[in-house]
Amino acid sequence: MDQPPPRAEPTDGATPAPSTDEPDALKQGVIEMLATVNDPEIPVNIYELGLIYDVEINADGDVRVVMTLTTPNCPVAESMPGEVEDRVGTVPGVRSVFVDLVWDPPWTPDRMSEAAKLELGFI
Repeated sequence: MDQPPPRAEPTDGATPAPSTDEPDALKQGVIEMLATVNDPEIPVNIYELGLIYDVEINADGDVRVVMTLTTPNCPVAESMPGEVEDRVGTVPGVRSVFVDLVWDPPWTPDRMSEAAKLELGFI
């Protein structure tokens, strides 16, 4: 992955302007944290499984994770959103986390990454 060039520091003693890359870096940190949460029944993390539909982050560091589970009857339906909230809340720069558990659209194996499909023998 290409790294952005370092920011030039002002020579007049002024405080440097915030980087426009910071929201992307925060989102990347959130995604990396989501990839540490594993589905207890399927040996793949919830991000690669395609259970994460969206990650929204505002300028204040408030995060909204839109996610689903493989089925509404999933045994971790009550605990998984809390685990996601707790883990994402540890990412530096995150002020608050809201997990929005949705059932529409329903999850299907088509949402899995190629890596997850390979690991589970789908391809």
